[in-house]
Amino acid sequence: MHMRLSNWKHSVAVRSVLLFLFVLLFYFSMSPSLLPTTYDIELGKRSERNIEAQKEIKDDKARLQAQEEAAEKVEPIYSIVALRSEQLLEQVFARMEQLNQDDQVSLDNKVTIYRTEIPRHYNDYVDRFVRNNRGNEIYNDTLLEEMAGTIKAQSYRIPEETYYKLPSLSSKQISEMREVGVAIVRKLMSDPLREAETARTKVAELVNASTLSERKTREIVQELARYAIMPNKFSDKEATNEARVAAKENTPEVIIKQGEVILQKGEMVTKEVYDRLSAWGLLQDKKSYWPQLGLLLLSALFVLVIYSYLEKTTGMNAAANAKYNNVQLSMLWLIYLLNIVAMRIIELTQTDSMPYVGYLAPTAMGAMLITLLLDVQLAVVSSFLFAIAGSVIFNMDSNRIFDFNYGFMTAVISFAAIFAIHRASQRSTILKAGIMVSLFGSASVLALLLLKDLPAKSEILLTVGFAFASGLLTAVLVIGIMPFFEISFGILSALKLVELSNPNHPLLRKLLTETPGTYHHSVMVGNLSEAAAEAIGANGLLCRVGSFYHDIGKTKRPSYFIENQSNMENPHDFIEPKLSKSIIIAHARDGVEMLKSHNIPKPLRDIAEQHHGTTFLKFFYHKALKLAEEAGEEPDFTEDDFRYPGPKAQSKEAAIVGIADCIEAAVRSLRNPTVEHIESMINKIMKDRMDDGQFNDCDLTLKELEKIAQTLKETVIGIFHSRIEYPEDVKQKERLV
Repeated sequence: MHMRLSNWKHSVAVRSVLLFLFVLLFYFSMSPSLLPTTYDIELGKRSERNIEAQKEIKDDKARLQAQEEAAEKVEPIYSIVALRSEQLLEQVFARMEQLNQDDQVSLDNKVTIYRTEIPRHYNDYVDRFVRNNRGNEIYNDTLLEEMAGTIKAQSYRIPEETYYKLPSLSSKQISEMREVGVAIVRKLMSDPLREAETARTKVAELVNASTLSERKTREIVQELARYAIMPNKFSDKEATNEARVAAKENTPEVIIKQGEVILQKGEMVTKEVYDRLSAWGLLQDKKSYWPQLGLLLLSALFVLVIYSYLEKTTGMNAAANAKYNNVQLSMLWLIYLLNIVAMRIIELTQTDSMPYVGYLAPTAMGAMLITLLLDVQLAVVSSFLFAIAGSVIFNMDSNRIFDFNYGFMTAVISFAAIFAIHRASQRSTILKAGIMVSLFGSASVLALLLLKDLPAKSEILLTVGFAFASGLLTAVLVIGIMPFFEISFGILSALKLVELSNPNHPLLRKLLTETPGTYHHSVMVGNLSEAAAEAIGANGLLCRVGSFYHDIGKTKRPSYFIENQSNMENPHDFIEPKLSKSIIIAHARDGVEMLKSHNIPKPLRDIAEQHHGTTFLKFFYHKALKLAEEAGEEPDFTEDDFRYPGPKAQSKEAAIVGIADCIEAAVRSLRNPTVEHIESMINKIMKDRMDDGQFNDCDLTLKELEKIAQTLKETVIGIFHSRIEYPEDVKQKERLV
């Protein structure tokens, strides 16, 4: 069973499948952003299915149509021009009074003058009004030009016979006519007039109702009043155009929401619909697979980065020395999956009007989990991949592949998380790291906002607020997910190990109060095993904490173990060797049961169970032989009856703790240890265990065992420095003797 599990951990086939799963993960996580769903439809046929918008789409054509409709609804804007045309009439009457009194001018010449001057006065009056008001804020130049053209086009042509009547008018008649004519023109011109003819039809009625009694003067006043009446209400094309432009600009964007049906099933595919679908990239091009190939290549490059780091840096291909086997690779894949799923969930809430929702995504969660459960350097490498994936997933612009605003923030908060948590010693550190992520995320987003045109204050607050909330969300998720990985993969994170090393833990407190000798021994074993483990790249913290608990079973019968027998007789001197053996070997089994009852993780239970392996209790075996010999009986037991039940060490850490346990006990038994004695003793213990096959089930190599022995020698000498006699001291004593 163990061999099958070991083969699975280091199987090349399994590793290949996992790497392929990485490719699929990257491909399908980015495909919704890079490969929008397309449809195979034909022009002029009915659609076989509902076609929905994959994301919010701006319908520019529909908006253009809406703009035209809004512009058409804008009523023409008219300007009322203050034309005081009664002044023109007064000017005519003044000329008549002057010319009629001039006896030097013949009647025919007067007629000719009137025929020439009166129309000219009309045009001159209009031109003068235009000239005097040019540059006026009330009347724009376009309006003035159109006004002049319209007035001249609607000018009234005085009948020819009227000119012949004018020279015969007396001053009194002219005065009466002036009073009536000016009053009529002023009255009719007080109303807005688009067409002068409308007011001219009312002139006769008003003249007949006036004080003029002579038919001739009434007829002349009618003609002159019609002459002076001109339009004063004009269509302001420039203002109208501005209003229509404003109406177009104020027309809101026509947004097709995500999931909205663009084309109903059974609906005819018209040229207009077909062109719109084509413009939105929703039509399937059966001959083009380049985007899929590009995304597949991009996904493969992502995986190549991960594999290159694992293979080159940690030796993943070397089964015996692999830091990361297929179990860790599976966990890494699951971390990537969780991080990308979290990003995708947030992306679903992102809209064109609220793109900054993407900053809420807990993109630093993956880097934080990898740091805690696997490796800091691997977390740094993964941060770059998460940043690139984030810049694809949260990109709202279909015209580009990446939006590095999100990529930049992801990189910043991932690095902040790594550096804040890589030396984590307790769960509260995760929350502190989350706060650091919040601060760095907010700062990075604010920096990006300040580098561009500033949006509205509300948008700035929301963007920074979402970035800040991302860190807190990340911390909550990591705290919640960590136990899942620790239980499912049997991984003891550094955080969990540090928590279990707390002396206030009930088991350690029990060990200290009930078996102080064993507690001291366990602490010493922890120092030795940690140094040895770190020398070969094993988990030093696991060895230290495992050492604290490895002899917890001795608390059931503390007095039967020599380190707890200070100032008391050894109870083994009064019982049979077989009973002594049973008591001694039971501490491993008892320890496992106690650890289980306190929910101590399996790696620590394994160390407690395996640290003695199947080693031989020589002392009690020989004592039993001696007693049998003294009694003259044949031994009814073998060496196997005096061995620990095992199993042998299944991991490097369990083997190292077992070696350190044996060496610490042996050194402590020496009264006057010397360097030579320690080196000889360590070499003998290592050799005996190798000859006994105690390392056959773990991955320790001869080179690693040699490094462990050397490290233990140096550590023991350092720990027991005051008790060890060096060669010079020994020679000095010999000379004194």
